[in-house]
Amino acid sequence: MIECERLTKRFGTFTAVDHVSFKIGKGSIFGFLGPNGSGKSTVIRLLCGLLQPSDGQARIAGLDVVRELDQIKSLIGYMSQKFSLYDELTAHENLTFYARLYGLRGAALKQRYDQLVGLTHLEPYLSRRAGLLSGGWRQRLAMACSLMHRPSVLFLDEPTAGIDPVARRELWDLLFEFSSNGMTLFVTTHYMDEAERCSHVGYIYMSKLVVCGEPDELKQLPMVNPTDARRIDVTCDHVTTGLQVVRRLPGVRTATVFGQSMHLLVDKDTPEDFIRAELARAGIPHADIRPIAPSLEDVFVTLTSNANQGGGA
Repeated sequence: MIECERLTKRFGTFTAVDHVSFKIGKGSIFGFLGPNGSGKSTVIRLLCGLLQPSDGQARIAGLDVVRELDQIKSLIGYMSQKFSLYDELTAHENLTFYARLYGLRGAALKQRYDQLVGLTHLEPYLSRRAGLLSGGWRQRLAMACSLMHRPSVLFLDEPTAGIDPVARRELWDLLFEFSSNGMTLFVTTHYMDEAERCSHVGYIYMSKLVVCGEPDELKQLPMVNPTDARRIDVTCDHVTTGLQVVRRLPGVRTATVFGQSMHLLVDKDTPEDFIRAELARAGIPHADIRPIAPSLEDVFVTLTSNANQGGGA
């Protein structure tokens, strides 16, 4: 449904997107991750025809985003990173305005309006000005407006930034429903738990696509699972104190806090009893240690470190 081949965008001497290539199948939820300034939003703008590529090609449903943009416009919806509707208009007025922009009139407008209000549960807020809605309801309104013309592909640029966890989960429930109905979703996010929910993920760093694939596949990458090391979870009291202890231990390569435990990458021959004994010496007598698989966060941290060192994925 979406194809990029060596897609590149330069602004003068600065390369914002550097020869990016990937394919996204129909009905997929594609999570696009990367640090701020890495090129995520620029890729979306290229795919939506808002920017012209400096090199390479991109296609939506087989249509070239440069030569066949007019045909593509009816196929795509775009929900920008910042709320882009009209604060002075009510939710009802925003929905009606966007429906008319897309050429809907009369019975067709009412039918689609009613469908989207029901889908997003906006009924209690239709008479409220958009500028007075909470973050989660503003995002629902923006999503409803972007869906008014029944797009086949929906681009969402950090749709859950700044909204509470309940609203975030409800928004993702909507995305799953769209995907089950055959819509293709392209979502940028900084949240690892959201990346885990995607059918495929891509990671862009310093304008280059570092890796792309299914989350479970990426967790099996050799560089994420070195043969001479293993990952363990250490659950104990005073976890932040314990973190300072284990980071100084020989054989511990990386260590970070996850809730009430620590995730460690250690040399394969590092004894668990040695870790327990060192924690006990620091006043933490009880530590439960178990093996764990890498998380997507481990994947991206490893890939970023490798990219900074000049390695490949």
